[in-house]
Amino acid sequence: MIKLQGVFPPIATPFDSAGNLYRAKILHNIGRLNQVGLSGYVVAGSTGESPLLSFDERIQLFEHVREARADGKLLIAGTACESVREAVELVNRAAGIGYDAALVLGPRYYRNLMHRPETQSLFYRAVADRSNMPILIYNFPNVTGYDLPVETIAALSEHPNIAGMKDSSGNVEKLATTVKAVKPGFQVLSGSGTTFWPALRSGAAGGILAFANAAPYACITIWEAFRTREYAAAEDWQERILLAAKLTTATYGVPGLKYAMDLNGYYGGPPRLPLTPASAEAKAEIERAFDGIKS
Repeated sequence: MIKLQGVFPPIATPFDSAGNLYRAKILHNIGRLNQVGLSGYVVAGSTGESPLLSFDERIQLFEHVREARADGKLLIAGTACESVREAVELVNRAAGIGYDAALVLGPRYYRNLMHRPETQSLFYRAVADRSNMPILIYNFPNVTGYDLPVETIAALSEHPNIAGMKDSSGNVEKLATTVKAVKPGFQVLSGSGTTFWPALRSGAAGGILAFANAAPYACITIWEAFRTREYAAAEDWQERILLAAKLTTATYGVPGLKYAMDLNGYYGGPPRLPLTPASAEAKAEIERAFDGIKS
């Protein structure tokens, strides 16, 4: 069983001024992140602007990060696809490149039908049955329009090829309930930098945190404080990063996060259209929030 404990940044995708994948900057960012005590990387997830990437671009991104990652870092492929067929093709292409697991977001176009637990379960079981590596459920209600029920997650946890779940709902109470309901060994990871410490305290195995692109040391500090039972320190660091994490995820999203990366020595660069760079006002607010929070 793949072990998912620790912190995983969902890698932001560097683009050049024309909006093309920027290989040199991808290698630069991963090279710097390799020096931090991260457990691995999620590639082509929501933070990586995956809905704005073609299938071939996602494969290129998988290859570039695989080229740059340090030994021992796990690689998780983001596979947000509308059909089972395309999801399986992308998962298995990533497996062939050398990835360890896939983070699978449920379909969202026909969300009125995907609200049904039986349809959610069918999608994940069908993908897991055909995948050449373990998959992780991705619960992200703000994107999909539906929140996977605890009962559905618990039933899916029994599947031998479903290893865990990223929960980006921000609902720590539900996360705690889910941890108790799933089978032993099924790993629930927090997807929210603003609630990382409460999630760990509630049983999360680690976190897939967009905020870790800009401030990986802060996220690792919370994880290590939790692991060594220095709970006061973990709570203190959670408070320190709270505003910065909110601004770069909920408030300004990917453009705000990319600007925060630029502030801390990584390459964030421009987002891909139709996303636009953070405004001057947003940049000033992010700068104030990141004062004292370094990479």
